[in-house]
Amino acid sequence: MNLDRAIFAFAGTVVLLSLALGYWIHPAFYLLNAFAGLNLLQSAFTGFCPAAVIFKWAGVKSGSAFH
Repeated sequence: MNLDRAIFAFAGTVVLLSLALGYWIHPAFYLLNAFAGLNLLQSAFTGFCPAAVIFKWAGVKSGSAFH
């Protein structure tokens, strides 16, 4: 799995998990969706993604979107 796919998989997991937690545990977990969305939006404009830095540090090979 390359870095791009790992980032997309992680973002999708965070969104689905926060929706489930917001529905079954407490509505405040919906704020995690807002955080994930804002992070995706800023990375689209700046090219910087904090999760990409962590995945690179963990040894995931680079993709084409995040260098």
